[in-house]
Amino acid sequence: MKRTRGSPRRAMESTSPAAPAVAKPRAASRDSMPWLGIENYLIHHLRALFASLGSLLRTPFASLMTAVVIGVALALPSGFHALLLSVQSLASGWEGEVAQVSLFLKPDIKADTARNLAWRLRSMDDVAGVRYISPQQALEEFQRSSGLSDALAYLDDNPLPAVLVVKPAEGFARPEVMRDLVKRLQALPEVESTQLDWAWLERLHALVALADRAMAWVGVVLAVAVLFIVGNTIRLAIENRREEIIITKLVGATDAFIRRPFIYGGIWYGLTGGLIALIIVDGVLWGMSGPVARLAALYKSDFQLAMIGAGETLLILVVGAFLGWLGAWVAVGRHLRHIEPG
Repeated sequence: MKRTRGSPRRAMESTSPAAPAVAKPRAASRDSMPWLGIENYLIHHLRALFASLGSLLRTPFASLMTAVVIGVALALPSGFHALLLSVQSLASGWEGEVAQVSLFLKPDIKADTARNLAWRLRSMDDVAGVRYISPQQALEEFQRSSGLSDALAYLDDNPLPAVLVVKPAEGFARPEVMRDLVKRLQALPEVESTQLDWAWLERLHALVALADRAMAWVGVVLAVAVLFIVGNTIRLAIENRREEIIITKLVGATDAFIRRPFIYGGIWYGLTGGLIALIIVDGVLWGMSGPVARLAALYKSDFQLAMIGAGETLLILVVGAFLGWLGAWVAVGRHLRHIEPG
C-alpha cells in the first residue's frame, strides 16, 4: 500500500469541502463615507443656525434694539438710493429738453431737402426724434416770444433759416457722447451752424454725479457702522459666555465649532436689520408719494417716487446678512483666541 506524501492536515484539507470565505467589507459603505461627512457637516451648521436664533429670541428686547439700529443704518443709504433713482428719472426727462441740438440749415436749403435730412437723422441709433421748423414757423415763434411783431412786419424777407431740432436717444445725452454727435451733425453739408446749451447739460450731470457719489460714501460709512454694531454685540455675547467657552474647549471643542453660533447670530442680526430697513424705507416712500404726486400735478408733471423693487429688496437683505456675517467673523476671530483654558 502506497503512502500519501505530505502531512495529514494537508490531506484532510484536500479531501474536506471548501470552507466558506470570510465576507470582505462592502465597498459601498466606504463610498458612502464622504456623503456621511457632508451630512454631518450640514447637520452641525443647521443646529448652530437654529441655536443662534433661539439665543436671540431668549433676549428679544436687546436683540430687537440691536436690529433696529442696524435697520436704521441700512435704511439711510437705501432711502437715498430710492430718491436718487427718482431724481435720475426726473433728470432724464430734463435731458431730453436740455440736450436738444438745434441745426440751423443753410439759406438755400429747400423744404424737401430739409425733410429728407430729418428722415435720415431719425434713422441714427443715437437720435430719438427730429422736429422740422420751417422759416415761416421760426418767424412766427420769434414774433410771439420777442414781442417785436410790429418791427418785424417791416422786413421785406424772412431772415430766419429752417431749423432741425434733434433729440438724442435715451442714454446718449451725456456730455461726452453729445460732443461726438454735435461734431457729426456740424459736418453735414446742409448745416450752417449748431446750438446746444452745454452749460445746463454739464450742470445737470454734475449734480447727478455728485448725488451718486454722496450716496456711495454715505453707504460706505454706514456699512462700517453696521460692522462695529454687530462686532460689539458679538463681543458682549462672547464675554457673557466666557466660562461656557472655556469648558467647551476643555472637552475638546474646536474653534470652528465654538465660532458657528456667533457667526450665525451675526447673520440673523443683519437679516433682521435688513427687514427693518425695508419697512422704514417703504413706509417713508409710501407716506411721501401722495404729497409728491400732488406737487408734481401742480407743475403738470407725471413725476412719481421710485419704490423699492424686488431686486433692491434682495440686495438689502443680502448686504445686511453679509455685513452681519463679516462683523461677527471679525469679532469672534479677535476675541475668541484670547479665551483659553487655564
